[in-house]
Amino acid sequence: MAARGSHLAVFAPVGGAGRVDAVVRRLADAIALGLLADGEQLPSEAELAALLGVSTVTLREALMALRQQGLVETRRGRGGGSFVRTPREPPEIGARLRAFAVDELRDLGDHYAAIAGAAARLAAQRALPGDVAPLWRSLDDMARADSTAAMRRLDGRFHVEIAAASQSARLTQEEIRLQADIGPLLWLPYGEPGRHDEATAQHRAIAEAIRRGDPGQARDLAERHVLDAIERLIELRLGLADA
Repeated sequence: MAARGSHLAVFAPVGGAGRVDAVVRRLADAIALGLLADGEQLPSEAELAALLGVSTVTLREALMALRQQGLVETRRGRGGGSFVRTPREPPEIGARLRAFAVDELRDLGDHYAAIAGAAARLAAQRALPGDVAPLWRSLDDMARADSTAAMRRLDGRFHVEIAAASQSARLTQEEIRLQADIGPLLWLPYGEPGRHDEATAQHRAIAEAIRRGDPGQARDLAERHVLDAIERLIELRLGLADA
């Protein structure tokens, strides 16, 4: 398995409290975002437990929970192991949006803009050419995507790869958590006709600022990208309230 920055964050040690739940959340988020690809084989139980800093008993409980959620398939015998299964389309996103009050969305936007901006700024300062290459691969994949679900996963992966390029495991893990929580919602405004190109242009501008090594521009573009999406999301939420 290639040790990309996003994989290093996925397989970094989890916190000390609620370790089974923490492992389940970490791996489930990574699978939902496409950071772990459909059919990808996870490291052996012993290796994965060591990477995550948990016991093999804890890891086995977590894998059992992931199997029950349909996110992992375990095969026995030669060539066996635990393999990733990409989830089906998530529940109706409009219903998820209704669960948020406008103030909650605005607060989430402020928090996420701060994380995204800091990650982009540090990526522009620290990233080597090999760290930036995954951003352009994701942009190329977006250009070939044939469904809104694929675009949402690629959008999440793109933002996680920016955080990985910042060389901060904590920022990358927070980006993964936020993308899993609200990433599909943030993509919702760009799923409207004519908005894909707008999102792609914003993504390319951020990636170019990072490649150019312009931390201020990278931060400003990343923050604006998030806050624009939040403002449109709030408009959609208010429209649901009036419906």
